[in-house]
Amino acid sequence: MKIVVFASGSGSNAENIIHHFAGSSVTIAAIFCNVEGAGVLERAHRLGVPCELFHREEWKTGNRVDDLLASYSPDLIVLAGFLWLFPQRLLERFPHVINLHPALLPKFGGKGMFGMHVHEAVVAARETETGITVHWVTERYDDGAPIFQGRCAVSPNDDAHAVADKIHELEMAHFPRVVEEVLKDIAPKR
Repeated sequence: MKIVVFASGSGSNAENIIHHFAGSSVTIAAIFCNVEGAGVLERAHRLGVPCELFHREEWKTGNRVDDLLASYSPDLIVLAGFLWLFPQRLLERFPHVINLHPALLPKFGGKGMFGMHVHEAVVAARETETGITVHWVTERYDDGAPIFQGRCAVSPNDDAHAVADKIHELEMAHFPRVVEEVLKDIAPKR
């Protein structure tokens, strides 16, 4: 089976997924990125995974991006720190798209809720627990059905950086395994 990973940032989750599936029958076919100079591009290059860089206009119109994505024939698309809304036209063409969100949805989700913004909101709300949510992608931010939630405690002394560290640990421990489970669920039955 083939996975295409979309990422906008440093790419630690993308790299973790690449390592997880190395030597298996699952191929990380490509990394799609919308940020020139993003760390994920260097990581993918170092690991020998093709990269496709695209810009906002290409994303909005579908020119180039849609056909390029189709050329990789992904069985699953994984959003790993990708910050743009996934368009309905692509969801119709590629129905298996999942996202990793750094909070326990439905709390702290929606437009603008990513990265440190989420962790700062968790601390400001004096939450005693937070975590990660892997969910199906819809045409609205963070609105799809949850697939998995991993939890961690937030202590009164934690600042947003401490919360971010705990979330990163959860992501590294669980995200590749959840991706693998989703692939098993969507695999054609033989």
